Amino acid sequence: MKQYDYLIVGAGLFGAVFAHEATKLGKRCLVIDKREHRGGNVYCDDVASIHVHKYGAHIFHTDNKEIWEYVNRLVEFNRFTNAPLACFGGRLYNLPFNMNTFYQLWGVKTPAEAKAKIEEQRSRYQSIAEPANLEEQALKLCGEDIYNYLIKGYTEKQWGRSATELPPFIIRRIPFRFVFDNNYFNDAYQGIPKGGYNVLIDKLLENSEVKLGVNYFKDRTRWEGMAEKTLFTGCIDEFYNYCCGALEYRSLRFEQQLLDMEDFQGNAVVNYTEREIPYTRIIEHKHFEFGNQPVTVITYEYPDSFAPGKEPYYPVNDTRNSEIFSNYQELARKEEKILFGGRLAQYTYADMDDTIEAALKLCKEELQTI
Repeated sequence: MKQYDYLIVGAGLFGAVFAHEATKLGKRCLVIDKREHRGGNVYCDDVASIHVHKYGAHIFHTDNKEIWEYVNRLVEFNRFTNAPLACFGGRLYNLPFNMNTFYQLWGVKTPAEAKAKIEEQRSRYQSIAEPANLEEQALKLCGEDIYNYLIKGYTEKQWGRSATELPPFIIRRIPFRFVFDNNYFNDAYQGIPKGGYNVLIDKLLENSEVKLGVNYFKDRTRWEGMAEKTLFTGCIDEFYNYCCGALEYRSLRFEQQLLDMEDFQGNAVVNYTEREIPYTRIIEHKHFEFGNQPVTVITYEYPDSFAPGKEPYYPVNDTRNSEIFSNYQELARKEEKILFGGRLAQYTYADMDDTIEAALKLCKEELQTI
């Protein structure tokens, strides 16, 4: 008999949920992670009693009542509502695109006036039958003001190339809300764990053995030999030693500052949509938990190219990468002792609720069969 039922490679949200469910059924789980902390990208640093989202802002939101009840059975969530701002030309605009945004752009005060203004601007681009790139697609959907002020620069920074070089499918639609409501998400449930995400992760992993600072690839045979099965949540191309090619990502870079002031920007997230400003947003972490500390912590978030040693954040879901991933999926389907899960193993961008739902689904399928 092996020492563990499951070796779980990656102590992020997917691996932690799987470990939690498996240990509830009496399975022995060993969770390893190359980082020196649990939680993957939802990990929070404690800086001056402020829970700092180390890898970018994470706001839990879902329309799935079962998932909301699942996390709330583990930890208590606060009432944080995501209402980001966008800064362009020194002026602030509310997001998502709603009546506050339209008033700030054009001075319109009614939904009818806003719809007429958008239609007026869109009408100039309806001759574009099949948009050839993201810029044409966006102009056809919203016209020049919203595009130039709030979409163009931010998108070009995020993807590291001109909007005329980006495929149109990146913007399939642009949601407009003709109400004065700055709640970014349409989901029924939203909030942040009280005490930060570490509280949630610790609860999920409380009955599993966890080893940190462990590089699975340096001795994968030994690690896999300790367990009946392995759940791998890292990059699937790395797992297969890039035999089908390397998958492309965009990365991020963060610059953090502790400031001797109570409040820097009055909001958790402010996006900077001009191409000339190198960062895409500034995060002020205390606002996620309504902090009243005498100091504040801010993070400048910069888009970055991806290379070995950098963190992979956003998959580049074009035709080439989709084909490469499909080849890896074919290899994965042949594995008998290896399970794959999480955003990196599935080469996808996944919200936290989707990650939890997928982990629970894998648990149900797997733990019913052994």
